[in-house]
Amino acid sequence: MKIFKWLTGSVTGLMLVSCVTINIYFPAAAAEKAADRIIEDVWGSETAPKESSTPEDQSQFKQDQQNSMALAMLNWLISPAAAEANLNISSPAINAIQAKMKARHNSLSPHYASGAVGLTDKGLITIRDAKVIALKDRNTVKSLVADENKDRNALYAEIARANGHPEWQADIQATFARRWISNASSGWWYQSSGNWQQK
Repeated sequence: MKIFKWLTGSVTGLMLVSCVTINIYFPAAAAEKAADRIIEDVWGSETAPKESSTPEDQSQFKQDQQNSMALAMLNWLISPAAAEANLNISSPAINAIQAKMKARHNSLSPHYASGAVGLTDKGLITIRDAKVIALKDRNTVKSLVADENKDRNALYAEIARANGHPEWQADIQATFARRWISNASSGWWYQSSGNWQQK
């Protein structure tokens, strides 16, 4: 009888534990939104996609926002494990990295525009055409590129760390790689499958 009670209690306990198991997955949609916010801050609003401002579009935006809030609430009530995660992108370390990248952008921007510097498909930047850079400026540009890549790698790692999932770093970097290219200005160069293309 005692063994039966012990087995019943153990099985019930295991069932309860299995019911509250939460699957943590990479929040791709939240990561894209976070990347866009950071990129807009670093590069400025002229490179970000413009939102339309007609009254009809604003009304549609509000309706879509209300619908998505209702769906989010429904998802939370029905299946908390499947609810979209919120990505923290405002830790002191992230803010410091972002500020350095923003300050550096004014120096890099002319080199993006000239095609001297391009965006890689790994979420970094590289010197694409050194001949476009004046000889006296080449070391400066190399240094800017190295500093930018160092900060980008630190940013991806820090976002993953700030959200308690260091294993997300590669996914965050891949998301940023796509969003840097998507938000780039017309005329800038980027890599696609290792080949250079111009927006």
